[in-house]
Amino acid sequence: MMDAFGFLLLPQTMRQRGWETWRQRPHLLAVLVLLLFFRAASAQLRYSISEELKEGSFVGNIAKDLGIDRNLMKPRGFRIMSGSTESLFIVNENDGVLYANQKIDREEVCKESSVCLINIKTVLENPLEVHYVTVEITDLNDHSPTFPEKTKRLEISESALPGARYQLQNAHDPDGGANSVQQYKISQNDHFRLEIKDRGRDGKTPILQLQRQLDREAKSNHKLVLTAIDGGNPPKTGTVEIYIDVLDVNDNMPVFTKDTYSAVLQENAPIGTTVIQVNATDLDDGANGEVVYSFGSDVKGKIRELFDIDSVTGEIIVKGRVDFEEQDSYDIDIQASDKGTIPFRTDKSVIIKIGDTNDNPPEIEVASLSSAVSEDSRPGTTVALISITDLDSGINGKIISYVAEESPFTLTPSIQDNMFAVVTKSQLDREQQSRYDITVIAKDAGEPALTSEKTISVFVSDTNDNSPKFSTSPYTFYISENNPPGASIFSVRASDRDEADNALISYHILRNTGYENKVTSFLNINSENGDILALKSFDFETLKTFQFQVVASDSGTPSLTSDKTINIVVSDVNDNSPVFLQNPYTFYITENNNPGASILSVTARDDDEGKGQSGNSFALHRTDEGRA
Repeated sequence: MMDAFGFLLLPQTMRQRGWETWRQRPHLLAVLVLLLFFRAASAQLRYSISEELKEGSFVGNIAKDLGIDRNLMKPRGFRIMSGSTESLFIVNENDGVLYANQKIDREEVCKESSVCLINIKTVLENPLEVHYVTVEITDLNDHSPTFPEKTKRLEISESALPGARYQLQNAHDPDGGANSVQQYKISQNDHFRLEIKDRGRDGKTPILQLQRQLDREAKSNHKLVLTAIDGGNPPKTGTVEIYIDVLDVNDNMPVFTKDTYSAVLQENAPIGTTVIQVNATDLDDGANGEVVYSFGSDVKGKIRELFDIDSVTGEIIVKGRVDFEEQDSYDIDIQASDKGTIPFRTDKSVIIKIGDTNDNPPEIEVASLSSAVSEDSRPGTTVALISITDLDSGINGKIISYVAEESPFTLTPSIQDNMFAVVTKSQLDREQQSRYDITVIAKDAGEPALTSEKTISVFVSDTNDNSPKFSTSPYTFYISENNPPGASIFSVRASDRDEADNALISYHILRNTGYENKVTSFLNINSENGDILALKSFDFETLKTFQFQVVASDSGTPSLTSDKTINIVVSDVNDNSPVFLQNPYTFYITENNNPGASILSVTARDDDEGKGQSGNSFALHRTDEGRA
């Protein structure tokens, strides 16, 4: 708005048009007259002082600068009008000099102003004059820039792309003008640069710009120092430490700490035994880096029955009975997964070798067994084939086998692995032993050793290797004469140590030409039981002794025989009367023979044997009475 003095300086034509306007508006004209009065009765002064001056420091000589006699200052009541700035300055009413009433802090008096101006009204009375004094408080660089916080923490995702910007808080410097914050700088680093955005009256704002993508796994946090610098000479600075936490994204797979995992587990290990512990690490953070373990999806049910895995510790634990003989090693797929929203998985193969313990005795199995072996078999004849195996391995599966007791059999290895032959080692004799119970013993070399036994029965079959043998030697039979014809007079017996047909004996009488054949023609023999029958009666007086041969034959092929000479003695019975050699006898006897004298002799014969036999003579003697 144009003031009154500006109006008076306008060209005349314009002033005339203006006066017309003022006349049309009388209330405005009154205001104008009043302004012209005050203009004539006031003046404006301006001083400049530095902040932080001591109390009582000279500011300016108002009387001199207004051209007023200083001797009139006090009579006219020169003073500062009361107000907010009254306490800052005082005026000497005697000489009109303006002084600092206290030490002035520009930043306190003019907190947000870039130019610090303090307006003072001074008054002179009689006549009334109002003079305006403006005091400019110039700034000293007496403050360092400060940040709202001594440390600042930022969270930046490692997935943030280069070019991402992050506004930082301004530093505050109470000083103004050039002494305020003029620039920022960031400490040396590999990932960030600093941009400065000038916001005019609001100052300069630092902006952190990502130049190189972060990798939390390489470095999870960064420390930067942001420095604010003012324009003083020398400049003052303020710093804030910026801690940048790199937020994780699930960009890393779990990695097993070993290239290969293998372990040896003894069979029959107790349930709950820890076999091996796998370990995988994930460079990610939080759930993205938390690893859980499991079996691979293709792990068979049998393995899952035997083993389990702790999902947290990665320990593989025995769950069932592990048997080396069933399987000597297991190749198990283990999976390590993180807990990210989209989890990453890593597979690893764990090889578990099962160690053998001596928990299986040898197994003896008869593969082939002859029902019988001939007694005339040569040594080395195979009577049985036996399989001897041990499910254990190594020394635990090494087998020593043999026949237990002393016998005509032994065990020899076959050309086939784990096969053994039971063979004869000496000649067999069925007549001595017809059956053998052979005990085969198999013993492994484990510690302690385990032993198995198997008994097989071998029967010895007969061959016709024994001739019949007569039970008595020699054979002599006594037969009474006059035996009844057709009756059994005696029996012969022979035995054969063989069996069956080889021991089936038949008898016959050996008949030859000549006298013996004539005698044996009166004899017959039962071929089955050896009973000998006389077809006619024997007469001792005709035949006292004779002999013949009986032959015993078995039914083997070829048949074996033996013969026996039979001696027959015919016994006499008293079956004949004595017979005088002549009949009648005629004797001539003389008389007067002495008593006891033989008077005659007769002879009689008896065909029987013993007393009264043929050729006995009898004498007749005279007695005393004269009788014979």
